[in-house]
Amino acid sequence: NMKLGGLGPDYEAIKEKKQKLKLQKEYSRQINEYNMRNISVVQRLPVKPQVLSVSRQKALEYAKKIPRPKTFITRQSAQEVKEERVLPQAPNGTSLPQIPSLESLWDRHEKEKEVVAAFKSLHIL
Repeated sequence: NMKLGGLGPDYEAIKEKKQKLKLQKEYSRQINEYNMRNISVVQRLPVKPQVLSVSRQKALEYAKKIPRPKTFITRQSAQEVKEERVLPQAPNGTSLPQIPSLESLWDRHEKEKEVVAAFKSLHIL
């Protein structure tokens, strides 16, 4: 009896692979159990007390005493101050984009209404 190649699945090869995987999983489970039983919890190394060098301590103290540079604030025109509003903060701390003013939105709405009315008069919509 000769076995010729075919297009279907090779069930015997699949069974062999399945058995091999089953044995690997069983072996890994046994090793895991052995390690859990026999290996004691690794003791952490004692924490070394932080000893800063004298020169570093002096440098840190000096850095604390140095005055911070002042930032230059330019005056804004009255119109920019009007348009600029406090941006709401998102829960993750990032600022949201600025919302256009109500007047500009209303003007845009009116223009779009005129365009739609023109299309309706031409029976396009």
